[in-house]
Amino acid sequence: MNENAESQVIGLSILVQLSRRVREAATPEEIGFIAVNESKQLLLYRQSALWICGKGITTVSGIPDPDRSSPYVQWLTECCKRWQSRKSCSCSTSEDFSGELARSWDEWAPLYAAIAPLTSKSDGSLGLLVLFREDPWNEQELALLNEVASIYAHGFTAHARKGGFWKKIRNNAASTGVKTALLLLAVTSLFYPVRMSVQAPAEVVPKDPFVVRSPLDTVIDKFHVKPNQAVTQGQLLFEFDRTNLNAKHGVASKAYQVAAEEYRQAAQTALVDDRSRAEITPRRGKMEEKATELSFSRQLLNKTDVRAPRSGIVVFGEQSDWVGKNVSIGERVLTIADPNRVEILIRLPVADVIDFALENPVRLYLSSDPQNPLDGILRYAAYKPETSPAGIAAYRLKADFATTTKPPRIGLTGTARIYGKKVSLGYYLFRRPLTAFRQRLGW
Repeated sequence: MNENAESQVIGLSILVQLSRRVREAATPEEIGFIAVNESKQLLLYRQSALWICGKGITTVSGIPDPDRSSPYVQWLTECCKRWQSRKSCSCSTSEDFSGELARSWDEWAPLYAAIAPLTSKSDGSLGLLVLFREDPWNEQELALLNEVASIYAHGFTAHARKGGFWKKIRNNAASTGVKTALLLLAVTSLFYPVRMSVQAPAEVVPKDPFVVRSPLDTVIDKFHVKPNQAVTQGQLLFEFDRTNLNAKHGVASKAYQVAAEEYRQAAQTALVDDRSRAEITPRRGKMEEKATELSFSRQLLNKTDVRAPRSGIVVFGEQSDWVGKNVSIGERVLTIADPNRVEILIRLPVADVIDFALENPVRLYLSSDPQNPLDGILRYAAYKPETSPAGIAAYRLKADFATTTKPPRIGLTGTARIYGKKVSLGYYLFRRPLTAFRQRLGW
């Protein structure tokens, strides 16, 4: 089964789970909680609210007990009164209103709203389910929202009838034939082959970057580039503090002048005094030593300006983290990366490891754009786990992007799905409980 079919199966499974939870809900308030909070498993939104005819706003996502006297709830109530005449799922923005309602929209809610009427054939309009987010709603999402809203509407209708209708359904389903068919269907579905997969945190990192290290043991004085800035070969990156180096260079220069003068005087004296000839060689050696020290101090001064050895973008933290910091020789300061050569760095927790191999497909879901996953191929897998920045023992994996994929920006994070071999649906669903059970019993 390919990835699209697997996504459809997962989405259908979530829809079935929501329907079952609504049927099993003990109170209308529980259905309202499911509607505003659990719908996020199928649809992406930032906040939502439930408006019931005759009661007003009864449930708001993230708020256990909304205060109906609050400005936000009062504003949302007025908006719902304007929307209650709608018969099908549709979109709305602040441009649909005027005056105070439009101005308050920018303050209280994201730009785009999806309005889902809760209707019943016998009872008519029950209320509205309102979902807000920053991105526009498409037709597929509205169609899915319409199906979800019908589930919630049936749940409210069933409670309004005190369970009379659903009681008949349960009685009809109690027959032996229906139970047997459902049991066989459930058991058979557990043997359906699906591809094993696991998710792990991932990051877009440069591939084979050039590491710029400190050539001196001193303090960084000033940065001339910003993080993720494009640079060319030879461009000045940062410079070190020259105070101590200038002082050492001045001392070395004076010491060389003194040694040179002593050697000159010894050479002149040796012309008339044979005993002074013995001092020429040590004086010359001392002068050459001071000349070497002077040349070395001059070379250190020339290294205070660090330039880019090649073109690319510079990758480091913040300038303030380095300015004024004492660095050692060879310490890593920044890297220069090619923005067109990037890879996926995955940290797979030890507890989530599955049977996979190199060249297996990988799919990256960026946090900035989860609806457009990027495909890749697993290239490297570490043999030993290491502690991740989150403090979790994890294996380091690396994957190359597909050749047809446009390289994303370095530094973006998200979640990667690593695919393994095909297994049965039962193993896919119960892998973790089975593993814990066997580890506990030692079987």
